[in-house]
Amino acid sequence: MGPALKTLLFTFIAPGTVTVLLPYLIVSRTEAWPIGPFQYAGLPVLVAGVATYAWCAWSFAIKGLGTPAPIDPPKKLVVEGLYRYTRNPMYVGVLTILAGEVIWFVSPMLLVYAGVIACLFNAFVRLYEEPKLLDLFGGQYTAYRKEVPRWFVRL
Repeated sequence: MGPALKTLLFTFIAPGTVTVLLPYLIVSRTEAWPIGPFQYAGLPVLVAGVATYAWCAWSFAIKGLGTPAPIDPPKKLVVEGLYRYTRNPMYVGVLTILAGEVIWFVSPMLLVYAGVIACLFNAFVRLYEEPKLLDLFGGQYTAYRKEVPRWFVRL
C-alpha cells in the first residue's frame, strides 16, 4: 500500500474521529441551539481547515514519502508549502475544522472539546513528535525548528 492510500486510511481513522465522530456525539447529546445566520460563518472556516489538512497530508505522502501516522512517518522532512509558515499546519487544519464546527453548531461543549484537543495536540507535539523528528532528521530539523514557529503562522 502506497503512502497516499495509507494517508487516506489514517485520515479516516484519526482526524475523522476527532473532527467528525466525536463532535457528532457531543452535539447530538447536548442542547440544540437555534439556527441563525451567524452559523454560516462556520462553513468557510471549516472548508479552510479541510483544505489545510488535505494539502499537508498530500505533502506528507508525495514529498515526504510517508504518512501523518506516527507509526509510518515521512522519510523526508517536509519543509515546503504550508510547512514554511508553521511546523504543525496539519494540526492547525484539524483545529480550524473544529473551530468551524463550533461556529456552525453554536456549541459550548464543542468549544470545550476543541480546547482539550488543542492541549492534547500541544502535549503530543512537544513530548513525542519533536523528539522523534530530532532523532529522524537531526540537524536538518534543528535548523527548521529555529526558522519556523511551532504553532503560530509566520508570514
